[in-house]
Amino acid sequence: MLPFLRLAGDSEEHRFREAVEQLAIEFSITDEERNIMLPSGTAPLFDNRVGWARTYLKQAALIESRKRGFFRITPRGLHLLNQKPNRIDNSTLEQYPEFLEFKLRRNEERPIVSPLIVNKVSTSLRDAPAPSDITPEELFSQAYERLRSNLEIELLEQVKASSPAFFERLVIDLLVAMGYGGSRQDAGRAIGKSGDGGIDGIIKEDKLGLDVLYVQAKRWEGTVGRPEIQKFSGALQGQRAHKGVFITTSNFSKDAEEFVRIISTKIILINGEQLATLMVDHNVGVSPISKFELKRIDSDYFDGENV
Repeated sequence: MLPFLRLAGDSEEHRFREAVEQLAIEFSITDEERNIMLPSGTAPLFDNRVGWARTYLKQAALIESRKRGFFRITPRGLHLLNQKPNRIDNSTLEQYPEFLEFKLRRNEERPIVSPLIVNKVSTSLRDAPAPSDITPEELFSQAYERLRSNLEIELLEQVKASSPAFFERLVIDLLVAMGYGGSRQDAGRAIGKSGDGGIDGIIKEDKLGLDVLYVQAKRWEGTVGRPEIQKFSGALQGQRAHKGVFITTSNFSKDAEEFVRIISTKIILINGEQLATLMVDHNVGVSPISKFELKRIDSDYFDGENV
C-alpha cells in the first residue's frame, strides 16, 4: 500500500486505471505477470491487489474519491508519508478509527489481510504470497479451490470403487451432460453395445446425429499405455471413424499421449483427474449445497453522479 500512497503524494487527482499502469511499470511487472489471474479467474491478480490497496487506504481516510474512477491523497495521508514509513500494513491502518470501524462492519474474526503492492525485491507475483499479502477475494478463491480439489479426489475414489456396469452408466451420464449422445435413452442404447475390437460404444456427437464418437472406457488402476491406444485407433480405422474418446480412471503414459498427437485420427484422452473435473463441472455424481456470488460496484450505474 505504501507505493500506492506515494504515487498520490503529489496531492494531484489521479485516475485509478492510470495508477495501476504506473505501479506495474514501477515494479517492472511483466505482461506474463499481469495476465496471472485469481484462482477464480474473475480478475487479474495484480489489478485486484491494487484495487484492494485503494479500498483499505480509503477506509483509513488516507485517500479520498470525489468522483468515479479517481482518487486524491488526504491531509492525513500526507502526514503519514511525511513520517517516512518503511511500509504500510494492517498494523499501520489500525491506528485510525475509521479503519477499525471498517473492520467491525466486515464482522471478521481474524485481522483483515493487507493487499500490498508486490515488491520485486521481497515478493514476486510468481511466488506464493505471504498471508499478509493475500486479498479477501484471493482467500475466497483459494478456499474454493481447496474444497473443489478435495471433492474431486473423493469423487475419483468413489468412481474407482464402482462396478464396471456403474462406470459405464457414469460415462453415459457425463457425455449426455456435456451435450453428446442426443437423449440419455439414445446414449444408453449406443454405449456398451459395440464390443468391436477395442470400442466400447458409439455415441452421437450432436443431438441430430450428424456425426458419431467412438468411446472406450477403462475403469482400472494401471497406466494406460500406447498399445491400448493403438488398439483403439485400429478399431476406429476399421470402422472408418475419425473421432474417438478414451476415458480411464487412471492415467496415460507419455508414449500414449505422444501417439495421439502424431496420428491423423482425432482421439481425446481423458484421465482420472480430468474425469473428476468434468463430473464436477457438469454436476454428474455431485450436487450443489451452497452458492455464493462475488459482487462489485457497478460504476456505470453511478456514471454522471459526481461529474
